Formats: sequence, C-alpha cells, structure tokens
Amino acid sequence: MSATPSSMILRSLRLLGEKEIAASLTANEQVAYLADLNTMLESWSLERLMVYQILQENFSLVAGTVAYTIGSSGTFNTARPTKITKAFVRDSSSYDSDLRIIEQQEYDDIVAKSTGNTYPTYLTYNAAFVAGLATIKVYPAPSASLTLYIDSWKQLQIFTTILDTVVLPPGYQRAIEFNFAIEISAGFKPVPAEIIKIAADSKRAIKGVNLPSSVLRADGLSVPSGSILTGP
Repeated sequence: MSATPSSMILRSLRLLGEKEIAASLTANEQVAYLADLNTMLESWSLERLMVYQILQENFSLVAGTVAYTIGSSGTFNTARPTKITKAFVRDSSSYDSDLRIIEQQEYDDIVAKSTGNTYPTYLTYNAAFVAGLATIKVYPAPSASLTLYIDSWKQLQIFTTILDTVVLPPGYQRAIEFNFAIEISAGFKPVPAEIIKIAADSKRAIKGVNLPSSVLRADGLSVPSGSILTGP
C-alpha cells in the first residue's frame, strides 16, 4: 500500500508512544499535523542535499519582454523553483548562450532595462512568494524569440489532503516519519535516543545519494582553442 500523510503521521505518533497500531487521527489532528508536516518538508526544500532533483526545463521568451512569472498557472507554468542554479538561451539554430545569474539588487542597478539585444546575458530570480508565483527577469530584453533553459531545485512534495499519495524516492518515507516524530515531540515525553539516531542516519543517507558528483575543471588557459565546450 502506498504511503499517505496520514500513515506517516500515525507512524511518527506511534514512535512517540502517542498512538497505537490501527489507531486513527481525529479531525483536529489531521488539520494540525498535516500543516506541521508540510512545514517540515518546506524547510527541507531549502537544503540542497535534501532536494533529489535538479530539473532542467525550457520556456519560450517573447521578443521585447524581460519579466515572466513562474509557478503554477504562471507565465512559465511549472512548480515554483526553490533556486535556479544555471540558465542559458537557445536560438533557432540551436546555438546556446549562457546567462549569468545575478541578484535582484544588481539587476535593479541596470539603468536601461529595455535595451534590445538578440541574446540576453543576465538573469535574476526573485523568489518572492506572491500568489504562489516567483518572477524571472532577463537582461537585455530579447529582440527575437528565444528558448530559455533553466536548471533549478524543485520543492519537495507538499500535501493537500491527509490521504494524498506520497510520491518521493526511496528513503524519504523513513526519514520523514522519524524526523517528524522529533518535530512534533514538544509536549510529549522525551524522544528516545534510538529514534533521534535513526532520524539523523536516514536523513544522512538521503544526502549521500543527492550529493553532486565532483567535476574536475581545467584552467581556461589550458583548454585548446575551438573545443566543443568553448566554441571557435
């Protein structure tokens, strides 16, 4: 049987000795614990090594347009990224041009933001949570239609109801159940040391899998002219 928020919450409460096998959650417990569970998972989405996917997506840029909302029902209709780590644009000839990701303040300091250019060279990501949307801005404004590619951290699954199906990679359910027991333990009896150990070990195991592989980089002066990475 697939895990649900209800089954995970009940397991956490059983670990604390607050529920028995085959017990259920009251209506008030369902509301309160679901909110607590989502809060914990939202905080995990800020930890790079708890994020299991760095997803590459692409979106069409509109000539002369610099700002695009991103999120569910946004101009770029996708799950709102936690953080954008890489971006580039591709033209109709499949020529790619990297964008430098800059902070909002650096973008604000640009005087002539509407200056036209075929290829933007900068991107800023304002992750401000406004109606569930964030904003991507590019500079300069594209003077031709281009495709924007972004690599981003995706938020962990957030649950709408207590009976949602958990769709997370192996290892997350155990980590959630043991860490959530600690999260909600205030007011209950002290958490046993073995639960604290398993919570830490299960989270460490996930981080070990999600740890990016090391990539060796050569000094720019040593890269031969005309390589496939640098172009002619």
